[in-house]
Amino acid sequence: MKTTHVSIGLQNPKTPINVDAVMRAGGCYKVDKVFYSGTRYDRAAAFQTQKPKVDTKSAAESIPLNRIDDLLEVVPKGHKIICVDLVVGATPLPEFEHPEIAFYIFGPEDGTIDQALIDRADSVVYVPTVGCMNLAASVNVLLYDRLAKAMQKGCNLIQAGDELIKQSRDNRNRVKVKA
Repeated sequence: MKTTHVSIGLQNPKTPINVDAVMRAGGCYKVDKVFYSGTRYDRAAAFQTQKPKVDTKSAAESIPLNRIDDLLEVVPKGHKIICVDLVVGATPLPEFEHPEIAFYIFGPEDGTIDQALIDRADSVVYVPTVGCMNLAASVNVLLYDRLAKAMQKGCNLIQAGDELIKQSRDNRNRVKVKA
């Protein structure tokens, strides 16, 4: 049973396919809301002839995606602001303890989070990699880390087991572990 609240802020994301993949990740890990700032996503989406097919589970239909001018203006009350980026002095994700109520902010695919957002953050974390991941990959890793650490503490944000597997897998997948 879910007892936490998670929102995601995307600072000036560049591509609709990455935002669509963020929405899919949000659906997989039970994100409550996604916000984005800037104009690049809207401009790129306006020129697309077909909607990306990344969010095959249609998570975007149940998770609000809202454009806003300033991510700090929409931080839900009581949420800790966690910036996720390759920033000198940031905490490595494996060492980070996630708050129950969080607003995770991610930078653009081709840039970094503004200093003003970093200065307001309760924590700044980074995913230790050689090089950098794209936006959607970073969101997936962060949300998985949050889930894995919660499960280690006995908090079941998602009820694991065979029923979850059956609900989550592709409808053509009927493979099972040999008995």
